Parts: sequence; C-alpha cells; structure tokens
Amino acid sequence: MTALDTRPPDAETQPEVFEDVTDPPSLIGRWTRRVAITSIVVFVGLPIFTLLIWSFAFRWNFPDLLPSEWGNRAWAYVASDSSRTFEGLWNSTKLAVLVTIMAIVVGLPASRALGQHDFRGKSTVEWLLMMPIIVPTLVATMGIHQIFIRMRLTETLFGVALVHLIPAIPYFVLVMASVFANYGTALEETAQSLGANKIQVFRYVTLPAISSGLLVASMFTFLISWGQYVTTLLIGGGTFVTLPLVLFPFLSGASHSNAAAISLVFVAPAIIVLILTSRQLGRDSSAMGGFGKL
Repeated sequence: MTALDTRPPDAETQPEVFEDVTDPPSLIGRWTRRVAITSIVVFVGLPIFTLLIWSFAFRWNFPDLLPSEWGNRAWAYVASDSSRTFEGLWNSTKLAVLVTIMAIVVGLPASRALGQHDFRGKSTVEWLLMMPIIVPTLVATMGIHQIFIRMRLTETLFGVALVHLIPAIPYFVLVMASVFANYGTALEETAQSLGANKIQVFRYVTLPAISSGLLVASMFTFLISWGQYVTTLLIGGGTFVTLPLVLFPFLSGASHSNAAAISLVFVAPAIIVLILTSRQLGRDSSAMGGFGKL
C-alpha cells in the first residue's frame, strides 16, 4: 500500500516562495544615524568654519557676528618663508611617516606575541606597555634627554622619531594585539604546507587578513606623532621645526588670524588621513559597519 499524497495537484508545479524576513531599517536607527552625522558636522565642522573666518578676518571685535574688516594678510604670512609653515609641514609629514613605519616594524611582532601566545611574564609586559600612557610623556622624555645628548640623537629626525614612539607604540600594539587575538592561523599553515615561505605567507595570507586593523593602528600612530609638541621641542632642540612648533607661539599671541591660518594647515592632513582611512575601512571591513560611508 502506498502512502497517500496530501499535497494539492499543482503543488509540484508551483515555485516555492521564501519570505524576506529582513527587517527594514527602523525609525530609531535612521534617526540615530542622522543625529550622529549632525553631531559630527556640528562639533567638527563648526570649529573649522570659525577658524576659516578668523583666517580672513582683519578686524573682528565682540559682539560682532562677522568681522568688520576682511583681508588675506594671514595667508600671505603663511605662504612666506619667514613663517616656516611649509618647512614645518614637510618635517611633520616626514616625521609622522617615519614613526608609523618604525611602529609597524617594532609593533607587529610584539602585538602578535601578545595576541596569540601565553607566556610567563605576559602580564608584566602588558603592564610595561601601558606605562607610556600612564606616565606623562614629558617625564619619560626628560629622563632620556641626557642619554640622547651623549648618543648625538638630539636635533635629528631619527632621535625625534624615537621619542615619538614612546606615546605611539602602546596604541599601535593594543590595536594589533586585539586583531591577532581574533586571527586564526589555519590559512597560514595551509599555505606553508603547499610550499610557501614565510615572506609569501605574510604577503599573501597574513597581511590581507590584518590590513584593516593595521590601517587603524597606523592612523593612530600617524596622528599621535603629528600632534607632538613637547617631545619635539626637547629632543629637537628647537632646530627641528614641525607644525606644532610653528603654531604654538601664535596661540598665546595677539595675531588670531595667523594662528587660525596655521591651525587650518595643521589640521588639514589629519582630517585627510582620517577620511581616507574611514572610507577604506568602510569598503573593506565589515566590522566597521560602513563607517566610511558617513
């Protein structure tokens, strides 16, 4: 006896229909996104817009909403050789790139060891890694200043870069250690079993897998080095001029327009780095949730 087929006669010819269970974006989610974007525009864009007005203001007295007199005297000063703005911009760029490269070379092995291995004294290493964040950078710089003088590292690009690593390397290692803690080595082992050497494994397997985290860590390192003032002044001896050294004397002076113009030059590369990094992460990293599309 055969089992009875209880399906309707045309069941075999009817295509199966699957309902889309994906919920559309909720109203709260859309409003949260709008509020976040508005907050970023207000708290970041408004100060920059104010600096832009100040840079073209020749006379701006309280309580006037806009300057009573306009001019480009500040930008003419920035473009002149006497301001040393472009010299500081070039030195800051070289320094930040060098510090980022040094952090990658030093920090990648350390972060992989901390993220993937348990060893005796690991907690001590992690505590020592946090010391540059806990102890003020000025204290550490003063402690090694005399050593750098004897080693003839003061007033040099490499010496200043070494000092910038003190506050930068903890952030780099902490970010990359969390990346390596969630990184599996199965693909690396498969590549090695197929005959790939260590360089090929790192280039074609490890680097693509950690690229998003490496980009974030490098961005932090670049921006930390970019904004250093005291360490650059002490180790650089005032002869190695960066943008913070050009900017800070104007912050306490009476020339607000010059300070505003130099501030815009100072903040522009940092904003460009942040935008390019966020867009790259928005395309390549699902963990960022499309942050780059803001």
